[in-house]
Amino acid sequence: MTDLTQVKAEARKAAFARRKAAHATAGPAEAAHLSQVLAGHRGVPLSGYMAIRTEIDPLPAMEEAAAHGPVCVPVIQRLGLPLKFSRWTPGCALKEGPFGAMIPEVDDFIEPEILIVPLVAFDQRGGRLGYGGGFYDRTLEVLRAKRPTLAIGFAYAAQEAEALPLEPTDQPLDMIVTEAGVVEPGAS
Repeated sequence: MTDLTQVKAEARKAAFARRKAAHATAGPAEAAHLSQVLAGHRGVPLSGYMAIRTEIDPLPAMEEAAAHGPVCVPVIQRLGLPLKFSRWTPGCALKEGPFGAMIPEVDDFIEPEILIVPLVAFDQRGGRLGYGGGFYDRTLEVLRAKRPTLAIGFAYAAQEAEALPLEPTDQPLDMIVTEAGVVEPGAS
């Protein structure tokens, strides 16, 4: 039997290839569905992310949301810790953070109630495969212990997998938004 770490590594490799292909053909309206979802949550503290490599870019939706309430982006403190979130505004000064993601130059930490979560792969049940550091899993566990926290996976439709190798510590997504529409796990 194959080790779960190896199974996850193989699933990531296949998903990265699908994401790269989808990214190469992406159009300018890829965040339209995300903007529509977020419009129903105006003013609620929101975490987006600054896209790296071939991640789908939530910036247009983040810019719209920033006109209505606080928006922040994740800041990695160090391996093994949950993320912190620094307030972001359109056009704010940025610096390079860990793993090459841009973060606000000035730390102004806030706690989001909605997280737009980047991912490598997702499934119809709300499963998410990330990069393997466990940052979002730890963070969602902490935030959800305090209050309801909405985790919105944002991905290309091509990143969908049939079934992901998941562990008990993997936090589920409440919905997944793609350029093609919205997937709500459990809603059939």
